[in-house]
Parts: sequence; structure tokens; C-alpha cells
Amino acid sequence: MSTRILFLAPLAMDVGLTSVALGVVRALQRDGIKVGFVKPISQPDVTGRSKSSSGGETSSHFARTLCFVHSPESIAFEKAVELVAKGEMDSLLEEVVNMVEAMKADHDAVIVEGLIPLAAAQLAQRLNVEIARSLGADVIPVLSGAEYDPKALAETVTLARQQYLQETKRRFPGIIINKMPSEGNTEAVKAALKISDGIDCEILSAIPYASTLNAPRLSDIVSSLDLKVVQGSGLDQIRVQEIVVAARTVENIIRRLRPGTLVVTPGERSDIALAAALANERGVPLAGMLLSCGSLLADQVAELITSPGKNAMPILSSPDDTYVTASRLSHLSYHVSRDDSVHMERVIAFIADHMDTSVLRQRIGEPTELRMSPPSFRHRLIQLAHAANRRIVLPEGNEPRTIQAAITCQQKGIAHCVLLGDRAEIESLARAQQLELPADLEIIDPEAVRARYIPTMVELRKSKGLTAPQAAAQLEDNVVLGTVMLALGEVDGLVSGAVHTTANTIRPALQLIKTKPGESIVSSVFFMLMPDQVLVYGDCAVNPNPTAEQLADIAVQSADTAKAFGLDPRVAMISYSTGTSGSGDDVEKVRAATEMAKAKRPDVLIDGPMQYDAASVESVARSKAPGSPVAGRANVFIFPDLNTGNTTYKAVQRSAHVVSVGPMLQGLRKPVNDLSRGALVDDIVFTIALTAIQSQQTEPEKAASLIAAE
Repeated sequence: MSTRILFLAPLAMDVGLTSVALGVVRALQRDGIKVGFVKPISQPDVTGRSKSSSGGETSSHFARTLCFVHSPESIAFEKAVELVAKGEMDSLLEEVVNMVEAMKADHDAVIVEGLIPLAAAQLAQRLNVEIARSLGADVIPVLSGAEYDPKALAETVTLARQQYLQETKRRFPGIIINKMPSEGNTEAVKAALKISDGIDCEILSAIPYASTLNAPRLSDIVSSLDLKVVQGSGLDQIRVQEIVVAARTVENIIRRLRPGTLVVTPGERSDIALAAALANERGVPLAGMLLSCGSLLADQVAELITSPGKNAMPILSSPDDTYVTASRLSHLSYHVSRDDSVHMERVIAFIADHMDTSVLRQRIGEPTELRMSPPSFRHRLIQLAHAANRRIVLPEGNEPRTIQAAITCQQKGIAHCVLLGDRAEIESLARAQQLELPADLEIIDPEAVRARYIPTMVELRKSKGLTAPQAAAQLEDNVVLGTVMLALGEVDGLVSGAVHTTANTIRPALQLIKTKPGESIVSSVFFMLMPDQVLVYGDCAVNPNPTAEQLADIAVQSADTAKAFGLDPRVAMISYSTGTSGSGDDVEKVRAATEMAKAKRPDVLIDGPMQYDAASVESVARSKAPGSPVAGRANVFIFPDLNTGNTTYKAVQRSAHVVSVGPMLQGLRKPVNDLSRGALVDDIVFTIALTAIQSQQTEPEKAASLIAAE
């Protein structure tokens, strides 16, 4: 299959080209296609100077760090201008072609991002056309739907086709419209294209406008406009959702004071300043206040408003008058900064979610090797969890990250989450984070329901002599309460650990849920999202020193887990020795476990003992383990003990900046999963998704059978 080159051509300045280009990369990665990315010439700023001088092209930086794709360094815009001025356009184009050609051998598709005409507009457009033609690329115009007008959009596409394709009967594979307003209608755009051009044109994506994704950080506004910070800290954590120029009476301004608002007002407007400070104090987290005209607040007002500490409302100052300040704010370029990777990840994921790749996949063809890349794996998790449609209990219902994760899962249909906690407290925490609880997000107050679970708890633990008062005391722990709900089948899975230890999460499950029939052990795996593939590590969280028999069971459990999540398992039993080269009790344990695992599952590729480098690096495998079906290609790594496994996973995670998902517990009758206490919101979301998928893979069992098993 030949590599397909896709050139994304911006037809306006405000199309969000980098976000769209990387969104296309992510969407194709989810389809298992190996994608490369090239920004041939670095993007100039408004002065016409290359942005690469400040540390490299932003597009390529995010392509490498967030999409984990190969992306060569861009040619400086100044160099391109110089070559064109000398009449050496051919030399410039040859350099671009060589750059892209070098990537074709190892990729199914290469996304090429054009130049936004911020400066030297005519040259940028000329370079885009010449580069696309030189590469023989499929050109995909990117338009802005901000000023929605189907006729104008159609005329823009017609003009672009004349520039890029020349031959009147050729057409683009499709167009992408970004920032489409809610009233936008793609069918109307298609009809207008048909009338204007006489040719049908696919709309690959009409990405809706999302104000939350166009919210700059307060720190970016400060640096861009060279503002003075009078008060406030942590400005890189504050996003400006709206800018309000306070020129009217305070009565008319109050209703505009909403979370994330930056209030622009002269320093002498004490009434506005006091109203903003009061609103912020009353729980409306404003982005801050920008004082214009170089004036500060009157001393008496400043004494009431200014305060030390991280919760103080930011106050900024500009030497310009209010009109000039407002004008500069309105013309500010809100491109995501290189150090704002968290926000850029949200933007890329949002665009990928709204991208239909069916037309592009037809052009690219079947990939040379279907790859389970990290984006593809994460996408698969979400899709499988959505299909599973499970109910997951979250005992840490009053934990802010957990609340946000539950909202995300509810909105995306990942799972039906049940928060255990006081409703008023949860609602207050949500408001503090500027979050809105979905109407169908279930909240159960533990105080109102604990008593009804006491008889079940006593019955489940009767062999241990548990009394009703003891059961009532244990049920004060929300993890125990959630576990009993799971045992009764009222929920399908449990996720905890954001503020609890692993033992606090797992112990109730071992006591009340028990292992699956035929399983001798409960173990764990981490999904390690390496730059170009997903690996499974087990056991890194539960069993300190498993026997050979237990190690074999962990290997089989981990192989089955890998297969359930779309990986074709190739299991390496890790040791400090490869094959027969070493001896000792530790090696013999791994050797015995390997033979037991092979006997249990002859249908799975399992080999060992094997050193990590022999398992993961093909060149090492050829010398240390020639002929092994696993060596050099392993994707499931089974460590001999907890010390080795936990140390290795943390070393890889931190040193290689790898995202890990887990730990996911294996072997229980019903899924219970533990979180790291440093878990991010996305970590919790993906763990909920894992749990939902696991619950679908186990046969539902009634509480009576669990009680009988006791």
C-alpha cells in the first residue's frame, strides 16, 4: 500500500489549523493507522517572523508530545522567504519533498499542515499551493464556520479548488469546517457547493464551536499584552471564558459577572471593583479584574479588595485606555501555548471525536499492520464501555477529581456512575469547580442507606462471626458499603483509591466478592501507553512474592485481559536471565511458571525466562533468544515479584513520561479497581471505563450464590 499524503490547507486565518491537523492525526490513529506529521515551513507570527525561534514549531511539538508521532523540524519561515526572493523556489520545494518522502516508508499516511496567512499572506498562499502540488498530495481545505454563511463558504471552496487543482473536473476528497455554530447546517453548505461549483463535495467534519476550548489562560493574556500583575498568583491555572468591558452602571454589570469572566474597567470605577470583589467572595470565581488607563484603585477601596494568598482575585493593570485595552484583547491570538499541553490534549480529543474518517480511510486503504496505539486503545476503551452500559459505584463521592470524572463519564455515556456522599456537599464541590452535575448523575447518601445493608453484611461474613454492631461499624466505610452493593448486584463495578490506600480498596473485595471459580489468585495489570504501542505489565500492585503456580495464573489472567482489550497477547516471563543462560531459585521459579502457563494455555504465545531487553528489543532478541516467538515482540510482561513489577512500571512511567492506566484487578467475581492517590481526572475516567468493560466480561451472579459460596 502506498503512503497517502494529506495536505491541510487553511482558507482563513482563524480556522484553528493546528488543532484540526492534530485532530485528524488522532482520529486516524484511533483507526489503527500509522500516521506521520509534517509542518514543512514554520508558522510566522503577525510580524512575519518564524515562531520556531522560541523553541520549535508548536504544531510539531504537540505532534511529538501528545500524538507520539514522528515529526521533523520545520524550515524557518525566514529561510523560505529568502529562498523565494532569490528565485530558488525549486530548492525550497525539493527540501520539503525530501522531508516528507523520508517519512513515507514507515507510515500509512502523512498529514502535512500548511501555512496560516497571518503575515506575508500572498507568499503563504503561494507556498501552500506549490507544496501541495510538489507532494502530489490530497488537499483538504479547512474553513471557519464562525461567520456561518453557506454561500460564502461555497465560494471560498470554489476559489481554493481553482488555485490548488486547476483542472475544473477534479475535486477535493472533502473539506473540514471548524467552529461551526449551533445553527450551522452541513446540508445547506453541500447544496451551496453544488450550486457554486457544480461538483459534490464531502464534508469530512463540521466541528462545533466550543467556548471552553477557546478560553486562554490568564497568564497568556498577561504575557501577550505585557500587563502588570497587581495581585494574584497561579495565573496559568485560570482560564478566561468571557471578557466584560464595564462601561455601564454597576446594576447592569452584575448580571454579567459569571465564572471565568475578566472584568475590564478604569481604576477609578470603585463601584465596579467592589461589585466584582464581592461576587468573587460570594462564590463566583471570576478570572480577574483588569484596570485600564494605568490607574490603580483608590487606597480605601484597595484595602477592602486586595488580599494575600492563593485565593485572592487576580488584579491586573494596563497603561492603555479602556478602548485600546479592549481592542487589544479582541485582536489577541488565542493559540494554545507550548507549555499548555493539558488544554491542547482536550482540544485534539474534541476534534477527533467529531471527525468522520471513513472517506480518508478509503483513500489510505488498509494499514500495513493494524496498530493498537495509545489513542486507538483509549478510544477502544471508551467505545467498549459505552456499549457495556454499566453502573459503577464511586465510594469517594465527595472527592473533587472523582466528581469531575463521574460527570465526564455521564456526559459521554461511558458508564452510569453512582456517587456515595452527601448531596449538598457534592453540589457545593461541583460549584467550586465550575461544574454542573448532570440531572441523571446518581448520588446516594450513605447515612440514609447503611442500615439496610447490615443483614447482608452479617450473612456474607457469618463464617467469621461478624455481628450486626460490627457490620454497622464496618459499613461506615463507604468502600465497604459500595462493595456490599456490588456483591448484591445493585451495581456492576467499583472504583476507589483517589484518597484510600490499595489495601482499603482491595480488602473488602477479597472478603465479600471473592475470586472467580477456577481462579487461585487476584492479581493486577497496568496498561502502559508507550509512544507507538500499548504494553501490559503484571503483577505490579497486589502479590508481593507469588509462587510458580501463582505466577503462571497471573500470566494467563494477563493474557486474557490483553485479548479482551484488543491486543494479540505475546507473553514474556521476565527474569534476570534469558533461556538457559542462568540458574538460581528465582530463575527456576520463572522457568517453572512458564511451563505451567504454556500447559494451561497452549493457544497463547508464552516464553521465558527472559530479560526485559530480550523481550522488548528485536536486535537483542536475535542474539539472546533466537527462534523465540515472543522475544523482541512481547506486549505482555509478567514480572517475578511485586518489587520488580512495581519498580519497573514506575521507572518506565516517570523516566519515559508514559501514561499508565490501572492498576486493573484480575480474578475477582466482579470488578473492583484501585486508583493511584495521585490520579488525574482522565486516569479515573479510564479506570471507570476499564471497570465497565470488565463487568461485561463476567457472568452476572446473584447475591445468593455469593452468600452460598461463603
